[in-house]
Amino acid sequence: MAGVTNELMYEVLKSIHTRMEKFDIGLSDLRSEMITTRGAIVAAQQDVHHIYSRLDRVDQRLDRIENRLELHELAEAKARFESHP
Repeated sequence: MAGVTNELMYEVLKSIHTRMEKFDIGLSDLRSEMITTRGAIVAAQQDVHHIYSRLDRVDQRLDRIENRLELHELAEAKARFESHP
């Protein structure tokens, strides 16, 4: 078995150090991608919220229109049954 020398230990530690630097760079890239993905998800959630808000307003307007039409229909029905001079 070969003897363990300081030079051999130094080379092993140097290779470990190089691999750890690459690992840190990769981890930093992953963090950046996660932040970007999180931002895209938040934007999509906001878009869905705006769509629901707009649909709610349209639904309220439609309810008001339906209520007015029903009142108008009742007035027309009442006018038909009243006597005409």
